[in-house]
Amino acid sequence: MGIFSRTRDIIAANVTDLLDKAEDPAKMIRMIILEMEETLVEVRASAARTIADQKEMRRQITKLDRLQESWVEKAELALSKGREDLAKAALFEKQKAADMADQLKAEIEVLDDALRASETDIAKLQTKLREARARQNAIVTRMESAQNRARLRELYSGPKVDEAFSRFDVLERHADLAEGHADAMSLGGPPKTLDEEIAELRNSEKVDAELEALKASLAKRTNGGEAASKEG
Repeated sequence: MGIFSRTRDIIAANVTDLLDKAEDPAKMIRMIILEMEETLVEVRASAARTIADQKEMRRQITKLDRLQESWVEKAELALSKGREDLAKAALFEKQKAADMADQLKAEIEVLDDALRASETDIAKLQTKLREARARQNAIVTRMESAQNRARLRELYSGPKVDEAFSRFDVLERHADLAEGHADAMSLGGPPKTLDEEIAELRNSEKVDAELEALKASLAKRTNGGEAASKEG
C-alpha cells in the first residue's frame, strides 16, 4: 500500500508534518510526489471516462428523442386510419423512450456532480503537488549547500591544504635557487679586452687631469680671498 490510499487522504495530508517525522526527508518527499502524481493521473483518467460516458449518453438521448417523434408520427397515422389501438400502442412505446431519456438525463446530472468533485480534487491535488515540489527543491538546495560547505571546510582546514602549501614552499625554494644561479652567472662579467683596458686608462687620465684643474682653481680662489682680507 502506498503512502496515501485515497485521494482524500492526499488532500488532507500535511506535507510539512510528514517531512518533519521522516527519517529521510528527501526520500520521503520523493515518495509523496510520486504518489501524488500517480493519483492525479488516476483522477484525470476517471474524469476522462466520465466525460466519455456523458457524451455517449447524450447521443443515446438524441436517438431516443428522434424515436419519440417517430412513435408520435406512427400514432397519428394509426388514428388517421381509425386504429386507435395501434395509436395507443405507439404512444406506449413513445413513453418508454421518454422514460429511458429521462433516466439517462438523471445519470448525466449525477456524473456532472462527480465531475465537479473531480475538478475540485484535481485542483487541490495540484496545489499539494506544487507544495511538495517546492519543499523538494528547498531540501535539495539545502543539502547541496551543506555538502558544499563541508567540502570547503575540509579543503581549507584539512591536511591536504597544509601539504599543498608545504609543496609551495619547496617550489619557491627551487625558484630562489634557479634565480640565484642565474644571477651568479653574471657576476664578474666577461674578461675585458685590451682596447677596453686602454680606453679606461685614457678616461682615468682625463678624470685625473680634470680633478687637478679643479683643485688648482679652488686653491686659487681660496688664496685670492685670503689676500683681499689682509689688505682690508
